Parts: sequence; structure tokens; C-alpha cells
Amino acid sequence: MEITTVGELLHWSYANLAMAHSAIKKKIEKYERSQFMIRSRLYAGLNKQTMSIGPLADDERLKMVLPQACCYCGSREHLSADHLIPTKRGGANTGDNIVWACRSCNSSKCARDVLEWLEENKQFPPILLLRRYLKLATEISIQRGLMNVPIVEAPELPFSLSAIPRTYPPPSQLRLWVVEIF
Repeated sequence: MEITTVGELLHWSYANLAMAHSAIKKKIEKYERSQFMIRSRLYAGLNKQTMSIGPLADDERLKMVLPQACCYCGSREHLSADHLIPTKRGGANTGDNIVWACRSCNSSKCARDVLEWLEENKQFPPILLLRRYLKLATEISIQRGLMNVPIVEAPELPFSLSAIPRTYPPPSQLRLWVVEIF
């Protein structure tokens, strides 16, 4: 499949995320037909605008029930608020863009894109963190009228288009969150 626009990239990654989330919830080792169907239907629906990405409010509700821990490493020590998409890169200074980070991770990440930073550390982001990131990236892209812009023509953005995952590891290698939940 050829992905050429910013919107297609964001929709494809989000559809893969839904596929991965389904597999993790079912506790299966590898993707099955039903997960591929979820991905296919969601991707088509997002592109046709008959379906939409879930609201950030869902992720905000999760913040209230998830254990208070660094969203990058799971530490519960020396926590502070971190902007998932750094304000120095143009990320919003809003609650939707705030996550918990320990002093060490916050300092190490600094104003870098979280997906690039995690990749440098050979980590695939937890599904719930990636979901929030993709929702924020989609919101920014919609606000700036970039969804139909070819990826190669996209202006500099507060998030990294090149770091957005096009493929996801098998469910057995993924985590829903950095610490055990539910």
C-alpha cells in the first residue's frame, strides 16, 4: 500500500494502533484475521471520513485512573509534567499534551520528538501513549489543513512525520502502558 499524504500516514498508523490494541486486549501472540479486518475497516473509514479517531477526552479520563508513573519508563519517583509534543517545537501548552515524566526521562527527552527519542532508545511506545500522540498529531494536521498534503511537501511540524510507525511489532512485543493496568 502506498501512503502519500499526511492524513493517510496518520490514519494508517492509527488503524495499526487499533489492530494492536485489539490483539493486546485479547492477549494473543500474533495478529489474527479479526485484527487485520479492524485495521482495514478503520483505515478505509478514516480516509472516507465515515469514521473518526476517538476523542482526546477518552485519554484524559485514562489519566485519572492510570497509576501515576512516568509514561516513558514507569518510574514513580521525581515526577513532573512533560509536554508529549514539546512546546519548543510548537506543541500546545494544554492538558491534552501533558503527560507524567520522571526527572531522568524528561531531561533526556528534552524538546525532542518522543517517537524519535524512544526509537533512539530502541523502544516502541506503549499503545496508550502512541494513541495520544497520534490524536494530537492528527488534530494539529487538521487545524493546519495538512491532511491532504503529500508527506514530501509537508512543512516542518511540531511532531516527526518520519517517526510515525507504519508497521507495528507483534502483539507479544507490545505494551498497553508502561506499568500493568486493569
